[in-house]
Amino acid sequence: MQPLFVLTIDNCARSVPKLSYMIMFKSSELLELINAHIAGLAFSRKPQGLYAPVSYVLSLGGKRIRPVLMLMAYNLYKENVASILNQATGIEVYHNYTLLHDDLMDKADRRRGKATVHKVWDENTAILSGDAMLVLAYQFIAAGCPSALLPRVLDLFSLTALEICEGQQFDMEFETRLDVSEAEYLEMIRLKTSVLLAASLKIGAWLGGASEEDAARLYDFGMNLGVAFQLKDDWLDVYGNPEVFGKNIGGDILCNKKTYLLIQAIEHADKKQNQELRRWLDAAEYKPDEKIVAVKGLYDEIGVNRMCLQKIEDYTALAAKSLEEVNVAVSAKAELRDLMNRLMNREV
Repeated sequence: MQPLFVLTIDNCARSVPKLSYMIMFKSSELLELINAHIAGLAFSRKPQGLYAPVSYVLSLGGKRIRPVLMLMAYNLYKENVASILNQATGIEVYHNYTLLHDDLMDKADRRRGKATVHKVWDENTAILSGDAMLVLAYQFIAAGCPSALLPRVLDLFSLTALEICEGQQFDMEFETRLDVSEAEYLEMIRLKTSVLLAASLKIGAWLGGASEEDAARLYDFGMNLGVAFQLKDDWLDVYGNPEVFGKNIGGDILCNKKTYLLIQAIEHADKKQNQELRRWLDAAEYKPDEKIVAVKGLYDEIGVNRMCLQKIEDYTALAAKSLEEVNVAVSAKAELRDLMNRLMNREV
């Protein structure tokens, strides 16, 4: 039987002993560790045409928030974070699988500044390599997982994967609706974004030996953090600094994406504002810059900037409360609090 993958020893040897003397790791150190681990993977099965896109997607980098959160949750209870690198890798492989298929569904040309898989190869390759990534994610999650924990870890991972599909379907259905409610939108982003952050933390906590109460609190922390994170993305797309945002401002406005800001604008606009907003939403031809300026102006008039920032603050406060209730030393949770604050104050 062909092995699933081989791990480059140089990368592993360079990274793990360097951190082994510490008790609590910084998120930057855990990011370095997971990056080195993923960079050291070489998929040994054939055909190469199936696995080359997998390696390509993983090489594009990213924030690696989900595996870092898993390692941080584990580190609240145990020191040997390197022992769960397979599970952390599984979460990241799964996340990148969803991005690969999202890019295909959105017909996106670029991801993290590089051509997407269906542009480098073709659509059929993107579908098949994405399917392989889903299987690989399960294999990484299971590899070395303690047998007593494996059933609940796989149950949560499977439920999370299903919920993300549900969230994606809701998102697609919202494209043809103008009556999406705030509650529907918040549930969609909970499913599409938050559940994977929450599951990463809960699995890390379980593997670290946390109590069920603490694991549940960390899950809630991740859930609320995920909603706040996506709301901040919505806000940045309109109000971010284009010089640091990394992509053009107003992309969501141009494609009439149902974001929290648009949903609130539709709900709270007066008659005149509603007519103007609908005119831009229905327009088949327009100058992009003019549409962005006009819709952003309506957002400012209606006050959705303030509404979105308040909702971000509300969910961040809920996340902070859940983290505060986790029954470990306050100092041990400092890095998670700092990471939360960095994510909520980010400009990209």
